[in-house]
Amino acid sequence: MTIKNVTIAGAGTLGSQIAYQSALKGMRVTVWNRHVESAETRLHALKDAYHRDLKLSEADFNAGLANIVAVTTDLREAVEDADLVIEAVPEAMEVKEAFYEELKAVVPDKTIVASNSSTFMPSQLVKFFGDPRRFLHIHFANEIWKYNVAEIVGNPDTKPELVEEVIDFAKAIGMVPIHLYKEQPGYVLNSLLIPFLDAAMALWVNGIASPHEIDKDWMISTGSPSGPFIILDTVGLRTAYQISLNKHQATGDEMAKQVADKLKEMIDAGHYGREAGQGFYHYPDAEFLAPGFLK
Repeated sequence: MTIKNVTIAGAGTLGSQIAYQSALKGMRVTVWNRHVESAETRLHALKDAYHRDLKLSEADFNAGLANIVAVTTDLREAVEDADLVIEAVPEAMEVKEAFYEELKAVVPDKTIVASNSSTFMPSQLVKFFGDPRRFLHIHFANEIWKYNVAEIVGNPDTKPELVEEVIDFAKAIGMVPIHLYKEQPGYVLNSLLIPFLDAAMALWVNGIASPHEIDKDWMISTGSPSGPFIILDTVGLRTAYQISLNKHQATGDEMAKQVADKLKEMIDAGHYGREAGQGFYHYPDAEFLAPGFLK
C-alpha cells in the first residue's frame, strides 16, 4: 500500500473520527478545517469514547494524536504531500462544490481524492473536481472505532488500482471494506437504514407516538440494542436534517419537509444529538440506559 500521508478535509463529527482513527493506526494525518480550534476540540474529545469502548489508555490516545502533524485552514498546505484526501465537509451541494473548486487548484496530480458523503453519489461530485480517474467515495459509519465499516465505490472512470489502494487503506486503519461495484444512493448501510429512520420520524411528526415509545417498541419487539431515535442521536440530527431537506428539494416530498422542519427546531435549540449532550435523549446518562427503560 502506498497511502501514508492522509488529509482529512472537514473536522466535523465524522471527519474528526476519520482523522484520529487514521492517525491511531499509524498514518501521517493533516486536518484541514475552517476553524482550527473547533477541529482540535473535536479531536481531543474522542479520548473518552476510545477509552470507554476500546480501553485505550491516555498514553496510547496521545500517541495517536501525535500522528496528526497539522491542523490548518490553508488548503494548499494541507494537501501538498497528501497521498489521499478524504472530504468530509457538510452535506450541502453548494458547500461541496465550493470545496472541490478550491481543491482542484492546489491538489497534487498523485493524490487520490475521496468523499465521505452520505447522500451524494460520486457522479454528482466528480464534476466539481474534474478528474474522475482518481475520484471515488469512502463512506464511514458514525463511531468508526466501533462500527468499523468503510463502504467504497468509484465512478465509472475511477482507476481500478486506486480503488484497490483505498480498500487497502481502509484495512490498514482497522476498517472492514465493503466494495460496491456501482453507485447506489445511500450505499448499502443507508439504503437499509434511511427508510427505517424515515418511518420512525414520520410516526413522531404525525403524533402517533413519542420517540421514546417508538424506540421501546422496536427494541423490545426485535431484541435490537438501539431504536431509531437512539440511532438518530448517534448519527447527529444535523445529518438527518440535511438528508430530509435534500429529499424534499429533490422530490417535493412533503413529509420530508415536515421532518426537516421539526429537526431544525431541535438543532436551533442546540439539541442536535449525543455530541451536543441532548437530542431525543439527554447525555451522558441517557434515559435508555436506565434499568427500567424497557419495562
